[in-house]
Amino acid sequence: MDKILLQNLEFGKYHGLGNDYIIINNLKYGIPDDRKSDLAKILCRHHFSIGADGVLFVCHSKKTDVRMKMFNPDGSQAEMCGNGVRCFAKFLYENDIYKKDKIEIETLKGIVVAELTIINDKVNTVTIDMGIPTMDCESIPVDLESPVNQCVNEPIVVLDKIFKFTAVSTGNPHAVIFSKDIINDDDLNKYGAAIESNILFPKKTNVEFVKVLSKEEAILRVFERGVGVTNSCGTGTCAAVVAGTTIGLFSKNTPVTVHNDGGDLKITYDGKSVFMEGPAVKVFDGVIEKIEF
Repeated sequence: MDKILLQNLEFGKYHGLGNDYIIINNLKYGIPDDRKSDLAKILCRHHFSIGADGVLFVCHSKKTDVRMKMFNPDGSQAEMCGNGVRCFAKFLYENDIYKKDKIEIETLKGIVVAELTIINDKVNTVTIDMGIPTMDCESIPVDLESPVNQCVNEPIVVLDKIFKFTAVSTGNPHAVIFSKDIINDDDLNKYGAAIESNILFPKKTNVEFVKVLSKEEAILRVFERGVGVTNSCGTGTCAAVVAGTTIGLFSKNTPVTVHNDGGDLKITYDGKSVFMEGPAVKVFDGVIEKIEF
C-alpha cells in the first residue's frame, strides 16, 4: 500500500466533558476512507502524538448538511459519539463551515440534529436529538442463549462476579449496569474490559456502571469500546437514562442530570427519542507540519 504524505495538516482539538477529539476538515484534505483508520491510530497516541479519544473527520454527505466519520484510537470506526458530535457541531460553526444554529449531521447511526446555543458568535452548549434508541437484542447486537427481544436486567458472569445488564443501542452498543456503589478505577478497568469483549457482544460493547441518586440524578462511569476508561460518554449517558426509564428508575419527559467523571450531561427521554444537552470546548488549533502513513 502506497504511503500518504500530508503537509501542514490543520486540526482542532476539542473536548466534551473531558472526552477529547481531534477534528479534521476532510472537505479540504480528501483523506481516503481506507486510510482514516491508520491516521487515527497515529494521532491518538498519547505522549508520542497529539493524543485523543478519537478523530472526527468532516466529510461530504449526500443526505444532509455534512457527515461525521469517527475513528477510535485502535483504528475501529464508531457508529456515533454523543460528546464528539457536540464538538463536531461547534467546530463546523466556529470555523465557518456551516454557520447555522441548527445542523443536520449524518453519522453511521443515521442523521442527528444539533441545536447550538450561540453567545457572542461562540457555541456555548449543544443539544443533540439523538433519535430513537433500540433495545432489540438482534439489532444491538447481543447473543443470548434464551430467545428474548430485549435484554433487561439480564445476568452476565464476569470473572468472579455476576452483574445484571440492560442492553441499549443509541447508535452504538451499550451494556448498562446499575449498582448501589460507585465503581472504583481498578474495577472499572477490570470488569469493563472483560464485559466489552464478552462473547455475548459480537461487535463488542461500551460498558456503563450507574449509581442512581434520584429520579432526576445519577452518577455514571464508563469503559468505552475501543478506547478504555474515559471521562464521559454521550451515547452511554443517553443509554443509561433509556435503560433506567425502562426499569422504572427515571421518568419519561423528565430531564436527568448525569454526572460523568468529566462533568454533567442533561438527558431527556420521552419514550421515543433521546435529547442530550451539554458543553463543547475548544482546546486549541494546531498544524502538523508533516506526517506520512
